[in-house]
Amino acid sequence: MAQTRKVGPFSVNPVGFGCMNVSHAYGAPMEPSEAQDFLLQALDAGYDFFDTAALYGAGENEKLVGKALRARRGEYVLASKCVLGFNDGQRVLDGRPKTIKRFCEESLQRLGDEVIDIYYLHRRDPSVPIEDSVGAVADLVSEGKVIALGLSEMSVETLIRANDTHPVAAMQSEYSLWSRNPELGVLYTCLELGVAFVAFSPLARGFLADTPPNPTEFHPSDIRRNMPRFSAENYAKNLGLLEKLKPLADAAGLSISAFALAWVLTRGKHVIALPGTTSHTHMLNNIVAGDHELDSELVAQADLIFAPENIVGNRYPSGAQKQIDTEQFAFELTEITK
Repeated sequence: MAQTRKVGPFSVNPVGFGCMNVSHAYGAPMEPSEAQDFLLQALDAGYDFFDTAALYGAGENEKLVGKALRARRGEYVLASKCVLGFNDGQRVLDGRPKTIKRFCEESLQRLGDEVIDIYYLHRRDPSVPIEDSVGAVADLVSEGKVIALGLSEMSVETLIRANDTHPVAAMQSEYSLWSRNPELGVLYTCLELGVAFVAFSPLARGFLADTPPNPTEFHPSDIRRNMPRFSAENYAKNLGLLEKLKPLADAAGLSISAFALAWVLTRGKHVIALPGTTSHTHMLNNIVAGDHELDSELVAQADLIFAPENIVGNRYPSGAQKQIDTEQFAFELTEITK
């Protein structure tokens, strides 16, 4: 078993479990009873860091996580998120202190819990000073409803300002061979500040799975249908990168997905990978990624193949991309202004 890594006051497996997939984003959600069984199977398999959010499934994901796992609460670290959520059925981005505190109360109720271990600001609300949003979570820590503060998809500047207000335990951002924006700064600032870096979508929303998805077969509700990298023209070009990666994975004696997860974990001992899946086989394979050692030469070759300028298409449509407070590559900024 791989050595544990720190997130706030907790020690966890290097690979956590992203719960979003079971009820949100990538196609039809699992049936609730099936999802609950699946989450328990993940706990039994050794996952000890579960990540959910008020946004996922409009709160249904938190209900599933709580119902499935709360009887074994002492066996895992629980993370959830606020700022992004729903109000009267409408999706909102609201980082005002009073809203953050309301979100927390609602999440605790859905989870059937008394405390959230890591509570993330899911996005930065540009209309609210980050110090005010962080201060609200600091209040929740003082009240015993939250153990530690996390941020998600935020920049170096925002991280430093937040950490000056209240200690930040974790920064969660998209990070994989296919999405390397954190290397523009926040990955290294986290190391300097003693903040865990939690990499969501470490398998590039399925692109780095052993069998990459076919975008023409995406479910109507699949969020990838609107992502530029999955457009027919861009996706065809990006597939060429996988052909170059496979020999490296073969040389390491690993599948492409195992290589990709292991690559994420080479980026620092403060990095935790957070894949999500609804496949029992993938769930079992992902948990052992921390056991794999990659040769430094193979890592360097993978870095070159997946150099950011070789990726075709932005992470998000322009409207969504503008809402993300992370550093961006020059080619992304060019795409946004078109």
